[in-house]
Amino acid sequence: MKRIAVIPGDGIGPEVTREAVRVIGHLQETRGLEVELVDFDWGAEKFLRDGVTLPDGALEMLSAEFHAILGGAFGDPRIPTNKHAEDILLGMRRGLDLYINLRPVRLLHERLTPLTNRKTNEIDFVVFRENTEGAYCAAGGFLKHGTADEIALQDEINTRRGVERIIVAAFEYARANSRTKVTMADKSNVQRFGGDLWQRVFKEVAAGYPEIAANHQYVDAMAMHMVLDPSQYQVIVTNNLFGDILTDVGAAIQGGLGLAASGNIHPGKVSLFEPVHGSAPPLAGKGVANPIGSILTLAMMLEYLGFQKLSDEVEQAVRTAVSENETTRDLGGELSTEQAGAAIVARLGKH
Repeated sequence: MKRIAVIPGDGIGPEVTREAVRVIGHLQETRGLEVELVDFDWGAEKFLRDGVTLPDGALEMLSAEFHAILGGAFGDPRIPTNKHAEDILLGMRRGLDLYINLRPVRLLHERLTPLTNRKTNEIDFVVFRENTEGAYCAAGGFLKHGTADEIALQDEINTRRGVERIIVAAFEYARANSRTKVTMADKSNVQRFGGDLWQRVFKEVAAGYPEIAANHQYVDAMAMHMVLDPSQYQVIVTNNLFGDILTDVGAAIQGGLGLAASGNIHPGKVSLFEPVHGSAPPLAGKGVANPIGSILTLAMMLEYLGFQKLSDEVEQAVRTAVSENETTRDLGGELSTEQAGAAIVARLGKH
């Protein structure tokens, strides 16, 4: 029995997570899926009520008692500092050492992409984003704060261990999934020190995978080529900041953030799975949020937990629902969040 912590979070998080949980319930009833769900109310409401973000001992409890975490979204305009979201989300990423941020970019139907004349097999790659270092470590500070001579320092941290393990993960994924090319993105022509480390480690790791082509692009060129010719990419590996930017470009060319799934992974340990779209407060409570990102995130989690066949069935049900225009309005359909989730469950059937 696999135990899954469910943290719906804020904004549209509870609405889309509810539909992912509905899919889990259907798989339990019809496929005998053996999982136990445990709900946690961590988010803005709890923080505003109790002053608690990530409770004491939470990381130890998650690590010891759970196999995976299904997250919703975090962020609330009533908390302008976003402290609760940072403490919960980044707290889990760093505290559980979830060093792989894995984001698939797959076109489910030709009509979804803003790119002209692109087939589904031309937009099908994954991005391995380093998830615990880089520019998101809150390292830096101010000099002469609040004066006309103010200086703000924002440091980027790259360790040999951190760079090597994310690059190894990308090549291991390529080997396991019959991918033949790994592309590394950096800005080593101007970020000379961190870039030098990434360049050296990438070449060293690539030498151990002779059957996989290894190539490099500067991140600005990659952003351009991702739009001009996404078919050239199979597996991308990059740092925290560049990965954050590139995956939003990827989400756009696959049809929007409402379709984008992600996993925050440490292989063999409890890992966090969450849709990419954020909490979208203006949409909350209106029944218009797209649940597909959350449901595809569930599919990723099922794969991670060893339920590959069920993961494939969920993704195929999503593809079929999209092809039949059984979607929310952002994808051209007319369904509510709940109706879109129900349509996917119906496509799963009872077999």
